[in-house]
Amino acid sequence: MLPRLQTPCSVFLTLVIASVTVGCSRSHHDPGETYYLVATNIKLPYWQTALDGLKRAASDLKVQAELVGPDKYETKEQPAAFRQVASRKPAGILVSPADPELMKPEIDAAVAAGIPVITVDSDAPTSRRLFFVGTNNYQAGVTGGRVLAQKLNRKGNIAVFTIPTQANLIERLRGYEESLAGTSIKVVQTVDVHGDPGLAFDNATKLVEDSKANIDGFVCLEATAGKEVADVLSRKNVQGKTIVAMDTDSGTLDWIEKGVIAATVAQKPFTMAYYGLQALDAVHHNQPSSLNSDWRQNLKSVMPAVIDTGSSLVTRENVSAIRAADQGRRTGAALAWFALPGVNSTVAGGR
Repeated sequence: MLPRLQTPCSVFLTLVIASVTVGCSRSHHDPGETYYLVATNIKLPYWQTALDGLKRAASDLKVQAELVGPDKYETKEQPAAFRQVASRKPAGILVSPADPELMKPEIDAAVAAGIPVITVDSDAPTSRRLFFVGTNNYQAGVTGGRVLAQKLNRKGNIAVFTIPTQANLIERLRGYEESLAGTSIKVVQTVDVHGDPGLAFDNATKLVEDSKANIDGFVCLEATAGKEVADVLSRKNVQGKTIVAMDTDSGTLDWIEKGVIAATVAQKPFTMAYYGLQALDAVHHNQPSSLNSDWRQNLKSVMPAVIDTGSSLVTRENVSAIRAADQGRRTGAALAWFALPGVNSTVAGGR
């Protein structure tokens, strides 16, 4: 399980609350103060939702912010994208490491150069990142596993669609495994989708057409696979299979409404990016003497280790309410900051 917030972290959290409370009236931002969020596959609806959060935070703070990274899931291109923005000496960087081992030296170098780095969505726990803002992915896996066990009556064969090297998906799988312990549900196939919906579709087709596969359920640990598997089952007119997906892009929600996907575990990418930028801004304007301190070992750290932005289960029973709430956010009717308990770029700014 991901560790809880370190104690005490009230000083840091107070700084973030203060930064939000003062908001647009603050006058100590530099004219060119810029922050970056570095991800991969940034055209996905998931990252476009995160961009909405980044834009809102940038507007509130009157700073500049950019979402940067390859359009596709290209793990080897992310370090170059990160180095490029680090070379600009930004006020801070948010990063979702596709491969934590590849990104570790880049993160460490940036922090050593005095640039605050916070991980969001996916962590690089052995790096010098200051802390992680995102889903408790282990708990998300436990939630999905419980639904799967119930739907399959605690027995059957499942296929898992994942990206095996990505830290957040590893944690989700661990949650599933522990949740399914003691049942007769077995993982008989693991598919590396490489963040490519086409691969998810093709592999789901092979499994459905293979009479020997005998798959009863599909676990999709990342955002692209669930709707692709559902599409295959619908095209092939396959009944009686259980799909548990991840995230809430419109295609996934459509298949939930149709009853093909049993459930999806919803994250808060808007909140990750919004709160992550607020936190970066607080660190930038209240930097400790050294960013290189081992905050995780310091029992009087002003930095938390992890900030859990939460997750929830979406099923046919509540999907309409989820969609209505999301539409409210997009129109601004329900938007509010939640008080604490080839490289392409998209620009967000408040000037």
